[in-house]
Amino acid sequence: MKIIVTGGLGHIGSRLIRKLPEEIPGAEITIVDNLKVQRYCSLFHLPQEGTYNFVQGDILDSSLLEHVIRGADAVVNLAANTEPELSVEKEQEVEEVNYVGTVKVADCCAKWGVPMFFPSSTSVYGASEAYVDEGTDVSVEAAQSPYAKTKVKSEQYLGKLAKEGEIRFTACRFGTIFGISPGMRFHTAVNKFAWQACTGQPLTVWETAWEQRRPYLDIEDAVSAICFIIKNDHFSNDIFNIVTVNAAVKDIVAELRKHLDDVQIGFVKSKIMNTLSYDVSCEKIKALGFVPRGSLERGVKDTVELLRGICR
Repeated sequence: MKIIVTGGLGHIGSRLIRKLPEEIPGAEITIVDNLKVQRYCSLFHLPQEGTYNFVQGDILDSSLLEHVIRGADAVVNLAANTEPELSVEKEQEVEEVNYVGTVKVADCCAKWGVPMFFPSSTSVYGASEAYVDEGTDVSVEAAQSPYAKTKVKSEQYLGKLAKEGEIRFTACRFGTIFGISPGMRFHTAVNKFAWQACTGQPLTVWETAWEQRRPYLDIEDAVSAICFIIKNDHFSNDIFNIVTVNAAVKDIVAELRKHLDDVQIGFVKSKIMNTLSYDVSCEKIKALGFVPRGSLERGVKDTVELLRGICR
């Protein structure tokens, strides 16, 4: 099976490319990444069980997409700008990469009849009610960041292509990712807080977020969900939530304090603060047989242990 992974050196991608040979023996994995953030280390020590090909390039390059996607069995489009808060300051760049790039990948998949996995985000729910599932209405107008807007627009575009019989796809709305990978980043809540706590910095907590419940996703559950979709050919033109746990910032801090003394809090303002609290259901994907098995407790513990050498 030939699988294309765009953005394959990023936080999720660098873990996925190592998981695929384990879950899909004999998989031929083509990694596409523009190396904009220079995560060369994500290519080091790849498992011997995998067959890999690395292509340095950008998903905005249609000719490159034609070259790598033609003849593939599945495309996982992870290439994206993934920082919702910073997207307010880089709206045009986020639009170009996240939406225009996704359209280009989708069009190429449609042309060659290749199914596509699209990682959406639970941030599309915006100012939602206390409990949401895939039936909850989402819209570009209600999205609270340029990042979330691009995810809604991308879902809509894929839905349009599917309705016209042009493509088979699955979109998974991921909760906020946490956990370890070769290309891991520290810009989202759990990982960022672990880094700050281990380096003696106050945790930069949004003023409204202390008791707000939000969906979080163990990176192992994220990559397992992608493998599950590909292995079972669940490209059914549908959308699924993927969530490990719904939790508040105070729950994350409680886990950090199990491993670190003197964790300090520094409340800050954010341009995309949302005063509502909500839980996200993932019962729909469970009905297909996929059950998240990660945990916030283990994710925090593993990350702190990784960073232990720089702890105060």
